[in-house]
Amino acid sequence: MNAAVTSDRRQHLLPAPVTLESGVVLPRVSVAYHTWGTLAPGGDNAVLVCHALTGSSDVSDWWGGLIGPHGALDPSRDYVVCSNVLGSCYGSTGPGTPEWDAVFGRQPEAPAVTIRDVVHVQRQLLEALGVRRLRLVIGGSMGGMQALEWALLYPGMVEAIAVLAAPAVHAPWAMALAEVQRQAIFADPEWPHGRAAKGLAAARMMGMISYRSAQAFEARFGAGRHDASAPSVTRWLHRHGEKLVDRFDARAYVTLTHVLDSHDVGRGRGGVQAALARLHQPALVVGIDSDVLYLPDEMRGLARDLPAGELFWLESPHGHDAFLIEQDVVLRAVRDFRAQLEM
Repeated sequence: MNAAVTSDRRQHLLPAPVTLESGVVLPRVSVAYHTWGTLAPGGDNAVLVCHALTGSSDVSDWWGGLIGPHGALDPSRDYVVCSNVLGSCYGSTGPGTPEWDAVFGRQPEAPAVTIRDVVHVQRQLLEALGVRRLRLVIGGSMGGMQALEWALLYPGMVEAIAVLAAPAVHAPWAMALAEVQRQAIFADPEWPHGRAAKGLAAARMMGMISYRSAQAFEARFGAGRHDASAPSVTRWLHRHGEKLVDRFDARAYVTLTHVLDSHDVGRGRGGVQAALARLHQPALVVGIDSDVLYLPDEMRGLARDLPAGELFWLESPHGHDAFLIEQDVVLRAVRDFRAQLEM
């Protein structure tokens, strides 16, 4: 990313308690966020970027090509905001913070937060920043789920959305994958009073299998499977597990996988198709042909059921993570989508 558009993390304390969908009240909620660019006097040039499961509010750390003079989001005209989600461990209120533990204590196994809770908290942050309209809400994976809920919860505020590799519902297949990851953490002897490093590493290894594809594993590791000096899938998995342990919190991981499981745009809205039929904003849907986490048919169905949905089909061997790995292709699609909106 161009150094001219970097941003420092800031902190905002919400002025009032937050009541979650569960009815639980969080008396104090703090939100970590980054911004790029300048908000227009009318508060109508904002773009919200929503991060995935273990992401942070620093977009440059995980999606470096998105923001900049040649990116899909240009700080010379866009006021770009990204906040760390409620329940995470990158600055916002979540497991391990005093305000969270005062309410939930050491009972992190139970679901606490939903995608809709996350969006309601983001809305309060944007209100405090002076944002009145969102030109675009964009996100991949869990971020795409937030984009859908933004369009449904605050339709008068959102002009368009871009949903990358995220379905309308966290289906039983995806919920099963999340549950086995949680069980790996719960089986760690340190859980829940220690770091549960082995459990978290194992959970990440399971996750990485679902983030890539059989083709990607074969291409990278197949030829050298019997060569000790060649790339090893075992070493690769362990390395990713260890890297997550170094930067993330096991309790936050449990909390956020429950957030994923909460995602269902049709809940309380008469079903998925009825809910999507209400969403009239232009919507870019990016599906990936090799995604084994959020399956191609789910993404086709989402684009079909959105009244103004546009499907961009990404053919890639990289699986679910292709929306990050194939950045040039994906960001070109986002730029083209935004150009159409301005015609």
